Amino acid sequence: MKIKWMGHSCFLMTASDGTKILTDPFDKSVGYPIPETEADIVTTSHNHFDHNYTEAVKGAYTLFNSSGVHDARGVRITGISTYHDIAGGAKRGGNIVFIYEVDGLRICHCGDLGHVLTGSQADLAGKIDILMVPVGGNFTINARQALEVVEQLKPKVVIPMHFKTDFMDFPIEKADVFLKLAGKPWKAQKGEMEITAKNIDETTEIILPVFE
Repeated sequence: MKIKWMGHSCFLMTASDGTKILTDPFDKSVGYPIPETEADIVTTSHNHFDHNYTEAVKGAYTLFNSSGVHDARGVRITGISTYHDIAGGAKRGGNIVFIYEVDGLRICHCGDLGHVLTGSQADLAGKIDILMVPVGGNFTINARQALEVVEQLKPKVVIPMHFKTDFMDFPIEKADVFLKLAGKPWKAQKGEMEITAKNIDETTEIILPVFE
């Protein structure tokens, strides 16, 4: 499994058979270059401009934007209904947490999760190998809440997302806050990272994606 951070909450995951999965594509107002790329599967966690700009995606793709169990190109994807805020969606609406089962790994993308998971939501997520979790706060959970989600799901690898960088002016925190609170080994990763079922136990616990 190859994973490339496209900026914000957008990742391009490429399975060993070449299947490409794109998460939460964004429009130009976010600040990063628009993630114009081909994909076979696209997931959008909710209908906000910085997570659902499917116009950027090239080729014929299957779109998933709802809860439930989905299958495409040999990939099983489970969507779990959550909220974009701590008020049951009253402020910012709903959010879908997606679990992807591919190449013997279970990858969780939290979208714009706005609260710590409930027990039933964590149970639905089940065993997680790689967790992509927002850490910037304000519009999503903050660094401390993100660590609570990490503790709930106990992934082998954590990839922070939705944090402040020089590319954007969103009023959110940098990833430094999360890294400091985590107090665990971490490494910065530019470009594509490759994580497999065979090497995941040797991978650094936290991988900070760096845009290039």
